[in-house]
Amino acid sequence: MPFDVRRFDIYRKVPKDLTQPTYTGAFTASLTDALPTARSCDCHPWRRLSPKHTSPALWERWGHGFSPQQSDRYVSILCCVVILFLFLSELTGFITTEIVNELYVDDPDKDSGGKIEVSLNISLPNLHCDLVGLDIQDEMGRHEVGHIDNSMKVALNHGDGCRFEGEFTINKVPGNFHVSTHSATAQPQSPDMTHSIHKLAFGEKLQVQKVHGAFNALGGADKLASNPLASHDYILKIVPTVYEDLLGKQRFSYQYTVANKEYVAYSHTGRIIPAIWFRYDLSPITVKYTERKQPLYRFITSICAIVGGTFTVAGIIDSCIFTASEAWKKIQIGKIS
Repeated sequence: MPFDVRRFDIYRKVPKDLTQPTYTGAFTASLTDALPTARSCDCHPWRRLSPKHTSPALWERWGHGFSPQQSDRYVSILCCVVILFLFLSELTGFITTEIVNELYVDDPDKDSGGKIEVSLNISLPNLHCDLVGLDIQDEMGRHEVGHIDNSMKVALNHGDGCRFEGEFTINKVPGNFHVSTHSATAQPQSPDMTHSIHKLAFGEKLQVQKVHGAFNALGGADKLASNPLASHDYILKIVPTVYEDLLGKQRFSYQYTVANKEYVAYSHTGRIIPAIWFRYDLSPITVKYTERKQPLYRFITSICAIVGGTFTVAGIIDSCIFTASEAWKKIQIGKIS
C-alpha cells in the first residue's frame, strides 16, 4: 500500500453537512442570544456530528478519508518541525551556563587583611642577578629595599642576564614596587634596564574560558629595544574582580589597566640610576562575574508556550486554508456566485 502523507494531518476537518447546531455552542458564541433562538444561531466551531441527518453515502465518504486541499496536508508536518526546532533552541539555552557581570562599589575580599597578592616574572637579559632587586613602598609608610621572600633569580645569557620571579603582598593603598639596582652592594656604572615582562598578576589566578579580562595586561611586554639607561614607569589601575560559580563559591582576583612612559632619571649626584617602576592605585569599582543557569520552571513554561503557541497558530492557518479551499470548490461547482 503506497504511503499517504495525509496520515500526518492532525487538523482533520469535519464536513459541515455532518454537524448540527447545539444550545451549548450557541451560548458559547454569544451569551446575549435569547434562549428560543439560540439553537438557530450556533456559530461555535465545534458543532456536533449528526449521523441521523446524514446520508450513508456521506458518512462512507468521511470514513474513507475526506481531506482538505494538498497544502493543508503539510501544515501538521511543518508544525512539528517548528516545534522541534524551537525546543532544541530552548534546550540549548537551558543547559548552557550564562555568565552575568555587574559593577558595584565595595571591597569584595574583606578577609584578606587589606593585602593583595602579587606575582611578578620579568627578564633583564643584560643585568647580572647580583645587581637585581625588588623594592616596595606605599602610602602607609612601608619602604622595603631588596625584598627576597618567595623570590627567585635565574641566570640568563651565561650569567650576564637575570630572570626575576617573585610572589609578594602589597597593601590596598596607592604605592609602587620597582625592579632596580638600589639594593646592590656596589652600583654599576651603566646598568642596562632593557627587559621583557612575562607575567604581572594580582590576586588569585582566575582562568575561565568565557571571561576575557585584563588579568595579565603586561604579560608579553617587550622593552628589549629601548634605551638601556632609561627608566620605565608602568602606571596601573587595579580593579577588584569577583567570580562566583553555580555553587556560590567565590574567587577573588584583580584586573588592571596600564599606561607607561620611558625617561632618563638622574640622581642628586648626577648619575643615571634607571629602574622599572610599577606604580599602582586601586579602583573603588568592583567587577563581579556570576554563573547562572535558566531555572527548570522557566524552561518548562517556555516549552509549553512553544508547543501551545505553535499548535494554535498552525490551527488558525490550517483553518484559513481549509475555509478558502471549500469556498473555491463551491464557486467552481456554481453553489455560490
